[in-house]
Amino acid sequence: MARLLVRPSLTPLRGSVPVPSDRSITHRAVIVAALSNGPCELRGFAYGNDNLNTLQAVGALGVRYDDDSRGTVRLRGVGLNGLSAPVAPLDCGYSETALRLLSGVLAGQPFASTLTGAVRLRHRDASPVIEPLRRRGARIVAREEEGRLCAPLAFAGVEPGTRLGPLQYGLTGVSDHTKGALLLSGLFASGPTTVHEGVVARDHTERLLDALGVPIETMGSVLRLHPPADPLSIKGFVFELPGDISAAAFVLAAGQIVPESTVSTRRTGLNPTRSAILDIIRLFGGRTGITPVGDSMGEPFGEVSSRGSLLRATPVSGELAQRAFDEIPIVCALAARARGVTEIHDVGALRGDDPDRIHALAELLRAFGVGVEEYPDGLAIEGRSDAPLRAAHVSSGGDHRLAMTAAVLGLVADAETVVDDADCISVSFPRFVGTLRALGADLEVQK
Repeated sequence: MARLLVRPSLTPLRGSVPVPSDRSITHRAVIVAALSNGPCELRGFAYGNDNLNTLQAVGALGVRYDDDSRGTVRLRGVGLNGLSAPVAPLDCGYSETALRLLSGVLAGQPFASTLTGAVRLRHRDASPVIEPLRRRGARIVAREEEGRLCAPLAFAGVEPGTRLGPLQYGLTGVSDHTKGALLLSGLFASGPTTVHEGVVARDHTERLLDALGVPIETMGSVLRLHPPADPLSIKGFVFELPGDISAAAFVLAAGQIVPESTVSTRRTGLNPTRSAILDIIRLFGGRTGITPVGDSMGEPFGEVSSRGSLLRATPVSGELAQRAFDEIPIVCALAARARGVTEIHDVGALRGDDPDRIHALAELLRAFGVGVEEYPDGLAIEGRSDAPLRAAHVSSGGDHRLAMTAAVLGLVADAETVVDDADCISVSFPRFVGTLRALGADLEVQK
């Protein structure tokens, strides 16, 4: 088990650094490449555990792939009818995204299969994806736990010669995982898939499918996908994967709170359904800049800069909070260094994490001497902007975002900060420590 030592930054952070490829996009790129008819090339592939599990899962379903270990993964798609039964359960690790997206694909296959994952994932509620898939005819057996449907998920497969049925479904919350699963299952259906969203979630699945010519229509908050007539209609593709803005958020936040810093992240994804963290930094009074560079498969990317700023408290709630759901931990770090009290609401779903992520964030901030009040759906954070934080000795509890948030806070503490159980950072940002070191931060990993 690794321990991370973080020493206060005595000088500003400086430099321009890459960030790992967007995990959400990479999951989808791997799965759609597997369903394509031809060779595919994913460039800039980041070797986080989550994406590697998805790659290994499609390999277990009969898809050949080659990894050059330098960031390029090549896959040979088998078409919509070419997947084969795996000989063992498919391990999704900690990734709820992998579990749900693969559920959409496996629901429409003519063979049996099982999805499982790490203990933390097996306690997550999979009902939001299981119920609509069952509604369209998928045969799924799940483990019941305190009224929730949880992994392992066993898929009996559709009867030979049959397909999943059409579906019209209204999402009750913001979930790109569920939306993506339903759209992917629609590739194996006998009729259209129509999804209604209350708040538009990340649109990576529909952007990729649209770029590849799959019949999909977007009408405001309504999506409609028509199953391709030809199972070999998705052609092979080359995808320059953009960097993960959720990972970049930790670098950009460090640039905000370490005085006089000037940092930037290269080739960062700028999808407007993902960039709420940039809006939040600006609401805090942070100084940022965006230089668009281009796009690949419908996904825009560019360089994002961040400069040390005097932050002021700002409310984070409603649609903004829901769009920044994954970035709430690092939003808390910004709030800890902002003048005034920041109230964060409408993120009660974080309490469904194992452990309760709202409580874990509150305990983390208190360890650094920050005043916190917990609400059922969020937090009130009393910022400490005029003096260093108190150095802390904390544990991530296996949560990669908590570990990285603690590391960023440690940069502005009054002495060395210790973060136990830091191995989990490799889930999303394998080179996190090296990236901060490249900017001038003083971090050390102890095994």
